[in-house]
Amino acid sequence: MLAATVQELRSNGQWGTAHIYKSAGNSFARFAGNETTFNDLTPELLKHYETYLRGQNRSWNTVSTYMKVIKAVYNKAVDAGEAQYIPRLFRHVHTSVRTERKKALGCADAHMLLGQGEHTPPAPLPRDLERAKAIMRLMFLLRGIPFVDLAYLRKSDIQGDTLQYRRRKTGRHLNVTLQPEALRLIEMLSSPNDRSPYLFPFLQSPEGSEAAYHEYQCALRHFNRQLSTLSQQSGCSVTLSSYTARHTWATMAYYCEIHPGIISEAMGHSSIAVTETYLKPFRDEKIDHANRQVISYIKRYAAGR
Repeated sequence: MLAATVQELRSNGQWGTAHIYKSAGNSFARFAGNETTFNDLTPELLKHYETYLRGQNRSWNTVSTYMKVIKAVYNKAVDAGEAQYIPRLFRHVHTSVRTERKKALGCADAHMLLGQGEHTPPAPLPRDLERAKAIMRLMFLLRGIPFVDLAYLRKSDIQGDTLQYRRRKTGRHLNVTLQPEALRLIEMLSSPNDRSPYLFPFLQSPEGSEAAYHEYQCALRHFNRQLSTLSQQSGCSVTLSSYTARHTWATMAYYCEIHPGIISEAMGHSSIAVTETYLKPFRDEKIDHANRQVISYIKRYAAGR
């Protein structure tokens, strides 16, 4: 069933999802053996697999991803009559998303790396790092657009001062009014190949092909390496990655007291629950700050009596 699901995903051009399913299947096979069937699944076996993954220093989000893959394929097997339904089989294993480290920039770092104008003098950086910095700035200006969506943008997606594109992860259509700085960066970063349908020179192969997926993966790895070097050379307090601009936009919007529902719409999330996972660490910071204020107030009151 897993092999058939992977093949189905590949046939649909869902190369990234197919890769995740295959990786999860290989991992579970290494743990339980190739002869394990869906009818061998028990809550205890799944819990032991979770422990096994953590013992390999896998993050909780990787644990969640692999468990959700096994659950999805198991449910598919149940629907096909190839597995027995076991109520609450996955109840005691981790299948939710955790924000394990801070991915958003603070105000000072955001001003240094994402700001522009006379108040942000350019730092002396190599040309490739300046380009990586410009890409990250553009991603921020486009409401935290994910790198995958940026890489697949087409020249035809821009009409005047409006960008119209479909999120590859959720399928949602987004319209972004392009600010002058965004238009300038697009012109600077756009593909020099007039025959290419893509707006930026990350991809060459036809959209939906396996070759295009591998080109995207290569571009993503290269971009993340550049951002890692940029964070070191700029003295940034957060390790930069392709997610930084997106998390920073969401966080800054939250600090501006924009309603999470608006943030969710702006970012093209499938639901507001996804947005909540972005904002939770910063809500915790606000709550901790409120707690310090309350304690300080009580101390001042007691001292004044």
